[in-house]
Amino acid sequence: MNKAIYAGTFDPITYGHIDVISRATKLFERIVVGVSAGPKTTLFTHKERIQLVRKVFKDSGKIEVIGFSSLLVEFAKDIGAQTIIRGMRAVSDFDYELQLTLMNRKLAPGIETIFLMPSEKYIFVSSSLAKEIAALKGDISKLVPPLVTKALQKKIFGK
Repeated sequence: MNKAIYAGTFDPITYGHIDVISRATKLFERIVVGVSAGPKTTLFTHKERIQLVRKVFKDSGKIEVIGFSSLLVEFAKDIGAQTIIRGMRAVSDFDYELQLTLMNRKLAPGIETIFLMPSEKYIFVSSSLAKEIAALKGDISKLVPPLVTKALQKKIFGK
């Protein structure tokens, strides 16, 4: 089976992530969205992030959401994915993504990495910006789905 993995912390998932995943479904039979447990400090717990991502993709037959806490290449091997998908928004992402790709290639030479850019309207969207704007009571409706907006408001303001 032609399976790829798109992994991240998704704290929270944004329309930019969703756009990249949607593009990937046109290239692969199955996409596994891997929700990383860390080591980053996150606003949402690992379980909450997995649940949010699952809700976003509940109607998609090509997308499976799985939490993981290992190295990405080990997780890819465990689920039988031959390709890692990485989103790249801007030139500023390139250095970091290049380092990750070369290290992953060293650790698992049989797993390829491909880069997909989100639509221009999502190029500036990031989880960090969505959280910051939400914390300042700004409008994030163009950054994240409504269910994520509600979850952010509840997490930040307790409502």
